[in-house]
Amino acid sequence: MSRARRRPAAWLALLLVYRRIDVRLPERFAHALSDEEVATGVESFLSFPPLARRLSGGEAVVEAEVANVDRALDSLTDMGERRWWPSPADTRPELDRLAPPGAYDSVFVLWPQRDLVSGADVATGGWGLAIAAADWSNGATYATVANIELETWRLPTVGEVWLHEWLHGVCDHVSRLGFEMPAGDADGGDRAGYRHSADSGWSGYYRDLMTGRVRSGDRLLGIPPQAWRAGTILDRR
Repeated sequence: MSRARRRPAAWLALLLVYRRIDVRLPERFAHALSDEEVATGVESFLSFPPLARRLSGGEAVVEAEVANVDRALDSLTDMGERRWWPSPADTRPELDRLAPPGAYDSVFVLWPQRDLVSGADVATGGWGLAIAAADWSNGATYATVANIELETWRLPTVGEVWLHEWLHGVCDHVSRLGFEMPAGDADGGDRAGYRHSADSGWSGYYRDLMTGRVRSGDRLLGIPPQAWRAGTILDRR
């Protein structure tokens, strides 16, 4: 009798939604997202699990939850060059209460980085930022995504920004299991010879990255099916 193959374990993911911000950097920036901004950002986030599953050929399974944070985000971490982001130090109350060690594989943050009406904003390092799983983030991969113009959330692939930031942490996890990633992992499309599509974004690259088919010379790099089946961060523990 043939042995049944192991199905990939689900990655447990939590999105923390910060509707309000009130910080001094040293200038004060206070802003609140509209209901439409929150709904569009959350819609994009919830589109990421099926996108991940599709591009990985069914191997990447993500179970996503959303938690709305009542308090205003009241601190940001200095990145240098007068840029800031909501690091785990700034979301610590919610991390420890809602995503303690052992609860989630991945934590995401939606935060109000810009006032779309006035144009005022917080200088930061990009639309999305991510770090690998660490004690700082209670053992989960950690990624932040700022609010943006509503139409941008849907272009060209809904959910791609969340997938991209998540892949940084996933690639780190998988590389620690002994699987080789292409240079730049989720940022490596250009270097690997792929091009951004007006219709599908970087989906062509992500598909090959998530199935272990990014070619580098005579090698195929990325996350093959056996890597997904080796277990998530929590599953490996």
